Amino acid sequence: MSSLTIGQAVPDFQAESTAGEPFQLSQRRGSHWVLYFYPKDSTPGCTQEGQDFRDLYPEFQKLGADILGVSRDSLKSHERFRCKYEFPFELLSDGDETLCQLFDVIRMKNMYGKQVRGIERSTFLIDAEGRLAAEWRKVSVKGHAEEVLRAVARLAANPSV
Repeated sequence: MSSLTIGQAVPDFQAESTAGEPFQLSQRRGSHWVLYFYPKDSTPGCTQEGQDFRDLYPEFQKLGADILGVSRDSLKSHERFRCKYEFPFELLSDGDETLCQLFDVIRMKNMYGKQVRGIERSTFLIDAEGRLAAEWRKVSVKGHAEEVLRAVARLAANPSV
């Protein structure tokens, strides 16, 4: 799989969004983007991660950053999940795994003693120019949103880094 490196331009992508229209990266230049990949809507870890990003969302906004959650779930599932937990940010549906492949987040995982293909919880920070500024893989939910916020603050303070 293709693996992006820090400082590299993220290839343009488009994905179905709970906003009602496709999200396209090239049309959103000028803002920093936090793109977090999670395994499944409405599961405990994914819910907590979404709530953590939700609770810090105003701070991300003050720093010129927006947040997008990504999983392979359908838009219908995403909309229920988003509404139930009042996420102020959009969720992207990646049913065909295009974004998962671009960001290389699909892994073989053990689930109840069986090997299954699934999303490895990962987060990517894309700068206002569309370059990969930071990445987190094999994410533990606790404290993660705060860590990403600190990275966004550093990027906002020094955008050339």
